Amino acid sequence: MTYDGATVAVVVPAYNESGLVGGVIETVPDYVDRVYVVEDGSTDDTWDEIRVTARRINAEATSEGAFDRRVVPIRHEENRGVGGAIKTGYLAARDDRIDVTAVMGGDAQMRPELLAGVIDPIVADEADYVKGNRLLNADHREGMPRFRYVGNRILTWLTRIASGYWTIGDPQNGYTAISLHALETAGIEEMYEYYGYCNDLLVRCNVAGLRVMDIPRPANYGEEESHIDYRSYVPKVSVMLFRGFLRRLWRKHVRADPHPMVGLYAASAAGALYAARRAVRSEGTSGLGRAAVVLLTAGLCLVAALALDRSHDAALDRRREALQRPEPTESESTPATPVEQD
Repeated sequence: MTYDGATVAVVVPAYNESGLVGGVIETVPDYVDRVYVVEDGSTDDTWDEIRVTARRINAEATSEGAFDRRVVPIRHEENRGVGGAIKTGYLAARDDRIDVTAVMGGDAQMRPELLAGVIDPIVADEADYVKGNRLLNADHREGMPRFRYVGNRILTWLTRIASGYWTIGDPQNGYTAISLHALETAGIEEMYEYYGYCNDLLVRCNVAGLRVMDIPRPANYGEEESHIDYRSYVPKVSVMLFRGFLRRLWRKHVRADPHPMVGLYAASAAGALYAARRAVRSEGTSGLGRAAVVLLTAGLCLVAALALDRSHDAALDRRREALQRPEPTESESTPATPVEQD
């Protein structure tokens, strides 16, 4: 069976999600052809729960499916991080030539009735990568703890600058879907494996010239416990984003298609460093005056570079007002009737 002519898969990354992951697997919508459940070196009973659930669902599956097994359990002997687990699932979906691959965390944060809204833009060829955004709707933002909201806004702007997608928001949102074309062109093999994988993937999508679309999704905090250690998370992701920003500029705007924004970025950085050195040395009023002039010039260069950067790939930002409609209820979210494969 296919979903409007497209095969669909779901990747379920799971690390110490015993008591939750089985329920996630069971609630994956029937129109999904394959479910890749990637156990990422858990220390509890997650792997046993995955195998038991997979065995039961595969035994109950009808012969109408496109594959011999609907649920595919995959195990990492050592913990690689959520990005590593998702990467493994992506590569398996690519090998199976799945048209659209979504992600649903093993912690039961992601409502299965909303999956159709994530994959629809890809099936309709409106986007290559679709991600949820809890910041688009005021009601959705109310469900997010204050400290998460502030951190999310900071990471949103850092990710916009690094990735070149200037209308995206809530970059840490894990409810996503990606096309087979994107899996083949975005360099998935080298994707970051820590929690910042989603930020890194946006950079890779931009370098590959892929269309990214944000759609509204509510915050949903239930029984799960966050595995993120923010003391190491923030520094690691900040460094990763800076490297991704430099990689994007080099691959896309220096090596492939030289663009003046790179010179403006470089002039801004050089000016800021010069002004900082002058300020540290405190070479009198005249020295500080020159530093101030240089710093102002550097700021203007930065503003110009950001403006050029934002306009260059505006067509790749696919967020549309038409998609910012109220979330469907479970009864309203039934997808289009699947059609039989030949």
